[in-house]
Amino acid sequence: MPCLTLMYHHWIPRNFWHIWIASVLQSTGHHYEGGFWTDFGKDDLSDKKRNVAIVTTASLPWMTGTAVNPLFRAAYLAKTEQQNVTLLVPWLCKSDQELVYPNVTFCSPEEQENYMRNWLEERVGFKADFKISFYPGKFSKERRSIIPAGDTSQFIPSKDADIAILEEPEHLNWYHHGKRWTDKFNHVVGVVHTNYLEYIKREKNGALQAFFVKHINNWVTRAYCDKVLRLSAATQDLPKSVICNVHGVNPKFLQIGEKVATDREQGQQAFSKGAYFLGKMVWAKGYRELIDLLAKHKNDLDGFKLDVFGNGEDAYEVQSAAKRLDLNLNFQKGRDHADDSLHGYKVFINPSISDVLCTATAEALAMGKFVICADHPSNEFFRSFPNCLTYKTSEDFVARVKEALANDPQPLTPEQRYNLSWEAATQRFIEYSELNRILNNNKDDAKSSRNDGKIIRKSFSVPNLSEVVDGGLAFAHYCFTGNEFLRLCTGAIPGTRDYDKQHCRDLHLLPPQVENPIYGW
Repeated sequence: MPCLTLMYHHWIPRNFWHIWIASVLQSTGHHYEGGFWTDFGKDDLSDKKRNVAIVTTASLPWMTGTAVNPLFRAAYLAKTEQQNVTLLVPWLCKSDQELVYPNVTFCSPEEQENYMRNWLEERVGFKADFKISFYPGKFSKERRSIIPAGDTSQFIPSKDADIAILEEPEHLNWYHHGKRWTDKFNHVVGVVHTNYLEYIKREKNGALQAFFVKHINNWVTRAYCDKVLRLSAATQDLPKSVICNVHGVNPKFLQIGEKVATDREQGQQAFSKGAYFLGKMVWAKGYRELIDLLAKHKNDLDGFKLDVFGNGEDAYEVQSAAKRLDLNLNFQKGRDHADDSLHGYKVFINPSISDVLCTATAEALAMGKFVICADHPSNEFFRSFPNCLTYKTSEDFVARVKEALANDPQPLTPEQRYNLSWEAATQRFIEYSELNRILNNNKDDAKSSRNDGKIIRKSFSVPNLSEVVDGGLAFAHYCFTGNEFLRLCTGAIPGTRDYDKQHCRDLHLLPPQVENPIYGW
């Protein structure tokens, strides 16, 4: 027997059990973040390229800005070939998919990934080389948004944890209970998409709710981000933030604009229709402002007809209000802004003041149309375009409508076309997020060092007072979000501190570990 034991140990490689256990963990989808996991089976490619993880709060086929724009950002960052890019998106169980996704559900993450890649490649015209991963999420009917379940940061292995881009950092971190992003990653950038305070103020007890949400947003962005980018001044003024539009338009809209310019040069009529409005049919998306403007100046705009495209929860109320006020609005079902039926419109009207940066406005400008919008911080980026007509008063609105209907838009210059593109947006992002400085750092000057393929954050310098305060805020938030009663009192979905059994089955995850209340942070 001793001989058999000796032969057994002599024949099996010393690292056999490490490799076997690692393979089992990998087959379950679980990524162990320490020890042997980073030592085997992978060349140290990260020495050649930095790793960028983009984490967002929504995914296709939900056609919302936080699903579409991070997908484009991942594609165009990967196109620069300066870094490895991973896009981390929420996975919803089948019951939640049926509430969120229109007319399609997915049995596996692989199905959804294929859908996302096909949609993207049809629009950008190139094969984007980046990885798509999923984290568990649950849909909140009350908030009409997806809330992460469990510690989202654990779905980026430590060996790849270098640079993180948090799309909607406040939303991602309201109930985040796990590793502090700035401890795990060398540089964390937040991109603020949504003017939450504007939406909340419209609800019951909105002023009180907005007061608390404002301070919670300040709390989590300060605790978890190194830099915050606000798409416009319409967003809340957050710590460590700068204002810069880091979004571009789908290349398809620029191609439509180029065709319009070519048709006009050849003497063809580019625009055969008048004005339209397109957007999700909820009061907060500009419909209240639109109804009020048209009702007030019904006589001044006698004969003016507006086609409205959109679906949404408030569709019945919006249409009923327009009918009651006898407004000349032609309501139609929502459709893709690039749809052929919309190419012939000359004027896009968007009176919304709840947007941070309206994607539809950028798309209309890219297609060579006039845009009529409010003189509001959310539209500041568009003011430099000659086809953007802004108004301050309702009388100005009437004047702008008449001006646009009586004239033709100016063709976009190459510079204006470039400024609307994702190539330009990516360059702005790299500059304002300080990613250029991080990416160009030499190993000796970098904020992190590498050991056996694993990134080790340097923490030898004495922290300053601000860093101490940020760490204290992060620890306080961790303690707060670890209490289920406090989570529920602040509107969390029950049971989202950890992912559930269905997420384990769908994503092949091990059951969540019971953490040490002190050392888990």
